[in-house]
Amino acid sequence: MQILLTTLNAKYIHTNLAIRILYALNKNYAGLHWQEFTINEPQEPVALTCSKFEVVAFSCYIWNITQTLALAKKIKEINPKTKILLGGPEVSYDWQEIINLDEIDFIIVGEGEIPFQQFLEKYPFVDLVPNIVSKANGEIIFSAKSDTFDLQNFEHIMSYAFEPKENLLNKVLYIETSRGCPYKCEFCLASLDNKVRYLPNTNIKETLLYLMQNGKVIKFLDRTFNIKKDFTIDIFKFILENHKPGNVFQFEITADIVHPDIIAFIQEYVPVGLFRFEIGIQTVNQKANLEVSRKQNFDKTKGIIQQLSNKIEMHLDLIVGLPLDYFEDIKFSIEEVFKLFAPELQLGFLKFLKGTPVRDKYEQHGYKFDPIAPYQIIESNYLSQQELEDIVKLEHALEIYWNKARTVNTLKYVSTHYSIFDFLLGLGKYFSTQKTFYKYTLQDVFDIITQYAITHFSHDLVLLNLIAIDYYTHYKIKPKPLYITQIEGKAKQEIIDEHQLNYNKYRHVIFSIPFNFKTFATKNTIELGTQNFIVQYNGTQKPSIINLQNTVLENIS
Repeated sequence: MQILLTTLNAKYIHTNLAIRILYALNKNYAGLHWQEFTINEPQEPVALTCSKFEVVAFSCYIWNITQTLALAKKIKEINPKTKILLGGPEVSYDWQEIINLDEIDFIIVGEGEIPFQQFLEKYPFVDLVPNIVSKANGEIIFSAKSDTFDLQNFEHIMSYAFEPKENLLNKVLYIETSRGCPYKCEFCLASLDNKVRYLPNTNIKETLLYLMQNGKVIKFLDRTFNIKKDFTIDIFKFILENHKPGNVFQFEITADIVHPDIIAFIQEYVPVGLFRFEIGIQTVNQKANLEVSRKQNFDKTKGIIQQLSNKIEMHLDLIVGLPLDYFEDIKFSIEEVFKLFAPELQLGFLKFLKGTPVRDKYEQHGYKFDPIAPYQIIESNYLSQQELEDIVKLEHALEIYWNKARTVNTLKYVSTHYSIFDFLLGLGKYFSTQKTFYKYTLQDVFDIITQYAITHFSHDLVLLNLIAIDYYTHYKIKPKPLYITQIEGKAKQEIIDEHQLNYNKYRHVIFSIPFNFKTFATKNTIELGTQNFIVQYNGTQKPSIINLQNTVLENIS
């Protein structure tokens, strides 16, 4: 049998660990192959490739299930004899509707290691293989078994060893050190497996070393990486001893349980920018947390983030739509979390994943959600459809202006002088009247926020000046003059000469601002007083801000 392990990744830079694991465990099976595609590729050539195999096994998630089912149908049109096998979290629950599709022949429910191996051994007689759904003569056949794969079998498995090393360099590489999660958050599939199982330490380190040597961005899939203090510090030590320049490591962290020893280790040994922590705050509303069986101490979480933000790049997550979380509660959460100034604040919307308790109990909270993946909330007893649509516009503004680091100074100022929620909400609404959120230019970004500020905050010269500062410090080369009057001609040359700036090597933009930028940049406070603001460009890197003593005040990165 010729069988293809495959998936449709969301982007080219992503990698799928599941199909690599199944290939590594079964590489001695002569007819086994693997290949990745993306959801954005034309489906005709992908279907043609897949149709040459007797069986095509897809790894399925909420971001690719719609495209996967469409592709399966195309494969069957080209070659009706090709069998389609689905596996992954998106088909492990409520699979009855999918198995009834003519184009789907088999589904693996739950972990794939054991049933996939037996599928290879017994095909085409797979009726009695545990945890595989099949059909014969119009009947659905399913034999459930609760056996879990012994992770110690990974002792000598290298999942990334079967592809050219050069393919790894510019992709996000995933590694798991454990499976399961100790928490029971009802919106998350990880909550269904409360037993945390660890892979062999030798396998973890061998794989990690291989990824460090051949890749760049390495993301740990563990739901709560810092459950065990000693294990966490041991992996951190191993990374510090073996990482290469350019490596970046991302971990999902539960912040309010970070052990003081981990904090001390990071502060003493971890260089700035090497680690990224993804922290799911979700909501500050404790009633909403308790309603979905979620435990969190926001004050502790906030304290840990503040203690580590000098060393760790933070990625914070909030969820809109949790039960008992009203519009004003969401506003409060966004206000509080934004003031932590994490480089990325992800505002997600509640999704009703198959198998999760929140999906099973949707009626008691008046939830309506999209029946098509990713099953996003439409309305509830706590949020109207209009309120959700408004927050979607706010989320787009947050992504465009903060997460893409285009107006960081402006939004920091707004957060301490106005409501950042109201500002982003108004900006998002205004943006939607000028451009679509998916098609705009960089100049559009600054034009729109400038016009929005002039319309609603014309009295605030500091705000208007900060938008101009964000504009001029965003480019590697000197941009065209906009949004503020520059000092030009003889006056500009006098300033350049006075401060001994190298006008042959660099280009400069100079304008007058009504406050001390250094005080703002270091303390986030406004000290009024006129000063010249000097931006220096070298054409290859983000510009520098020069203070009046002719030294670099801030490198914009």
